[in-house]
Amino acid sequence: MFEALDYDVVIVGAGISGINAAYRIQHELGDLRYIVLENRSELGGTWSLFKYPGIRSDSDLYTFGFPWEPWTENHPIASAPAILSYMKRTVDKHGLMEHIRFNHKVDRLSWSSEQQSWTIDSTCHDGGQSVAAARKVYRAKYVIMATGYYDYEQPLETTIPGLENFQGKVIHPQFWDESYDYSDQNVVVIGSGATAVTLLPAMSEKAKSVTILQRSPSYLLANPIVPPLVPTIKRWLPTSWAIKVIRWRAILNTYLIYWFCQYFPNKARRILQSRVATELPADVPCDPHFIPRYSPWQQRMCITPGGDFFAALRSGKGHVVTDTVNTVESDGILLNSGARLPADLIVPATGLRVEMGGHTKLVVDGKQVNFGDKLAWKGALLQDVPNFIFVFGYTNMSWTLGADATAQLFVRLVKKMRGEKCSSVVPRLASQHPGAAPMQRIPLLNLNSSYVKKAVERGTMPQSGDRGPWAARTSYFRDYWNAKFGDLHQDLAFTRLKAE
Repeated sequence: MFEALDYDVVIVGAGISGINAAYRIQHELGDLRYIVLENRSELGGTWSLFKYPGIRSDSDLYTFGFPWEPWTENHPIASAPAILSYMKRTVDKHGLMEHIRFNHKVDRLSWSSEQQSWTIDSTCHDGGQSVAAARKVYRAKYVIMATGYYDYEQPLETTIPGLENFQGKVIHPQFWDESYDYSDQNVVVIGSGATAVTLLPAMSEKAKSVTILQRSPSYLLANPIVPPLVPTIKRWLPTSWAIKVIRWRAILNTYLIYWFCQYFPNKARRILQSRVATELPADVPCDPHFIPRYSPWQQRMCITPGGDFFAALRSGKGHVVTDTVNTVESDGILLNSGARLPADLIVPATGLRVEMGGHTKLVVDGKQVNFGDKLAWKGALLQDVPNFIFVFGYTNMSWTLGADATAQLFVRLVKKMRGEKCSSVVPRLASQHPGAAPMQRIPLLNLNSSYVKKAVERGTMPQSGDRGPWAARTSYFRDYWNAKFGDLHQDLAFTRLKAE
């Protein structure tokens, strides 16, 4: 006879993915006992952790927000405080807070095939106020890993020659020092991604100058702060209809832009670059500062709401330099071109350190599992790991769309298992047919960004295959259909409940 379980489901992480999973379980599997374990003292994940100036979403909140508690503001891009407030209101409204346990760091997840259950070892702490901590153990049938894909504890390893010589301040965006006053200072932001594009206009309001130092540029897209059709839709349609129309319009718009870039990369490149050229001040050339080496959407596109990035350039306080570092000096950066950038503050915004599972050890029947050795079944289940769901969103659309497709897939899978009296499910890579080509392994993050390449080298995230249920997820419409109606048999092995 199996031992009694503490919970049916343990969700690790109380960010947007964990909250969404909790709602889906509570709403559609209401009799299941679940708990959410969160390492930090506040919910919100990214939107609670990051404090750098100007931090905001780079996806529209119509699709990044919860589909069951939609974002209703006219402006689709929101600041981190606004997003965090929205998440907290949502959790309170739907009675999810009572299921969240803060300051619980999950150290180890151990599956027992004999017991058909997970043992969750956690450290219960007080948020770093003291060294006191207690070990707490839970047992559950299912685990949902909703910790995101980056390392909350360590930034990406970046080598900047001579940084040890610098006498000014160095602040990483992930661990921003809110007490530091950069007013009237020369700021150099190293990087060209979404964080750098956000920092330049935000810091230009107080700093003497803000310079983005980039090795190579990214694609930028200036979107209106309020999409022109949104007020019209709200004016003419009932509120509930208007919200649905606005959300699906945003999904379709993002989908069409992405696939246009995939099928017509040269045309997309010309359109994007021509739009940028019209926004630039006369003394800032498009080439080389805004001519990326790659095609649109091979890396994530950077959004500048209302063209705030370009406004900062036109103000004369924002600057872009395309060059590489020769060495950092005591009060500036010497570039390989011979130019020199004066600096009081250096901000290395070179990407995130990818770390699936938040440093949690994953063990199946006594053997440790490395995420990087495994394939992802429908982007949600991990090869050879029973009753385990990891939540992963999209890189080409809003993260939450993929997270919700995963949550709905989990709900449907649990209903199937209960109906067929199964105790566990595990994805197994079926034997190849004679003459069939071996399964190709493809990075789960389908981008060519430097931080993604480093993650692949380190083997810290699962991989996708090139066919069947192992193929990478790129289409929300297909994934939504699969979650609701797709096959739940191919390459899945089920264990039936034992008669007691």
